[in-house]
Amino acid sequence: MEAKYDFEKKYREQILQCSRCGFCQAVCPVYGSTLRPAYNARGKMLLLKEVMDGRIDLNDELIETLFQCTMCAGCFENCPSGVNVPEIIKQVRKDMVNIGSCHPAFKGMNEVLDKFTNIYGEDEPEDFERERGKKAPIVFFIGCVGSYREDESTLATLDLLDRLEVDYTLIDEVCCSGVLEDVGYRINEKLAGTNIERILATGADTVVTGCPYCSRTFNNKPQYGELGEKGVRVVHVSQYLNQMDFGVTTEKRVTYHDPCDLGRHCDIYDEPRETIRKIAPNFIEMRHHRADALCCGAGGGVRGAFAKNSIAMARRRLEEAEEIGADVVPTECNSCVHNLGNAKLRKQKFRIYNTTEFINELMIEREKNEPS
Repeated sequence: MEAKYDFEKKYREQILQCSRCGFCQAVCPVYGSTLRPAYNARGKMLLLKEVMDGRIDLNDELIETLFQCTMCAGCFENCPSGVNVPEIIKQVRKDMVNIGSCHPAFKGMNEVLDKFTNIYGEDEPEDFERERGKKAPIVFFIGCVGSYREDESTLATLDLLDRLEVDYTLIDEVCCSGVLEDVGYRINEKLAGTNIERILATGADTVVTGCPYCSRTFNNKPQYGELGEKGVRVVHVSQYLNQMDFGVTTEKRVTYHDPCDLGRHCDIYDEPRETIRKIAPNFIEMRHHRADALCCGAGGGVRGAFAKNSIAMARRRLEEAEEIGADVVPTECNSCVHNLGNAKLRKQKFRIYNTTEFINELMIEREKNEPS
């Protein structure tokens, strides 16, 4: 039978490799919060096999199943058959968009980025009271969530960079638009071109991102290939800061939440922990950590399209922080901070920060206590 959809042409063998063992079910955040077998990777692969066999069609009836995936890659990490489920699902979503079948939240996201420069469709980001577009060796690229939803955390990060006397500049950045590829669309090349032009105009040789997804997009997507060609290095802020000495410590019980985009997708696990251990001798891991860390539920467009289930995933993660008696839960992703913060219950007394925000707070406390 001739392949009807591109996902079948590209990934037929991988889909058939799925042995239905259920290892993915044990780690799937969507299944963990819904207990719906169709929502885990095995369920999705079985559905796609039915599509390839001509028993069912891709249509609106499959939107809730195939668009409800955070792209956390926990299934791929634990799949003994090596089935790259996130890449398969991204291609399936493209096929569905091409036939006019898409979750309205994702369609709306694409339309917003045709008209606005950020995923929220807002006109004015927080100013942050920093000069933009000046000549500097480093551009700090904030990202949409840090600019429009977690601006206090971003301001603390910038304060920390100032305290560390980092020579950086901001730019009038626009959305990297990498998330569009997760939800069935293409990166907006106009937005990508704007970011490249404004970064290169600063003469910087390094871009430090506050968002791991922006870092992934700049480093891995051909639309941003010019940065590498011009010798511009792109690193996440956790990679940039881990060699620094902050001169502060805390006796609080500190854990760490691995963002999926930084951990499983970029294999960055050690740098954030090296930084945290410098300031927190009472560091303790949650039950699931590093490559086995539970997803916060924000990725893959799920936070916007399936908010209730997204919050349920975040609460499952926070139960593990509560379980170990953590006082502080730092992470390295504004989306994780935002979703975990929205999910936190009043009875849960721990604080949720970006690591940079937590370090900056400790440095402020030290300054207050220093003799004048």
